[in-house]
Amino acid sequence: MGTGDHPRHDLDEVIQAPVRFSIMATLSGVGEAEFSFVRDTVEISDSTLSKQVALLEGVGYVHVKKGYVGKRPRTWLSLTPLGRERFTHQLATLRAIADCALSSPGSVSD
Repeated sequence: MGTGDHPRHDLDEVIQAPVRFSIMATLSGVGEAEFSFVRDTVEISDSTLSKQVALLEGVGYVHVKKGYVGKRPRTWLSLTPLGRERFTHQLATLRAIADCALSSPGSVSD
């Protein structure tokens, strides 16, 4: 991803946005989740979730499945293998940034 030595260069700009990060985090803990579950967990509107999911689907991180429960339409969301890999990498990169900051010379320690 990045070109410099600092781990921030490895951050995924798509996932870095707080709402998209929250969506990915919610989906990382389940195999598949109903649209309304993700919306309520992340505390966003239907339209915001739709827009962000469309972006995540466009880069191949989220899979969208539409169907019915009885006669009611439903939408289920899940991470793709690439999405799961990228989210795991994002978490590792954030940990590396925190570790780098904590181990830097001149950092304040208790």
